[in-house]
Amino acid sequence: MEPIKKLRGEHRLSVFISHELKSRLMELADKYDRSTADIVRALMKIGIPMMEGISQAEETMMNEYLELFRRMRKIRRLNE
Repeated sequence: MEPIKKLRGEHRLSVFISHELKSRLMELADKYDRSTADIVRALMKIGIPMMEGISQAEETMMNEYLELFRRMRKIRRLNE
């Protein structure tokens, strides 16, 4: 069995947020009787796949836009 090589706290993430966002997180935690950390973890589990999907859609749109732009440029050159 391999010895554990992780340092203590290596999995921790510190993020600065606004007071308003912190208040909303704390209200959610109080409302559903959970810790703020549990709320943040749940939001990240939900939000990461959403962010990946949005980023992938943006990338696809940019690639298609560039391809359309190249086609239009070729057509313009042929017409000249």
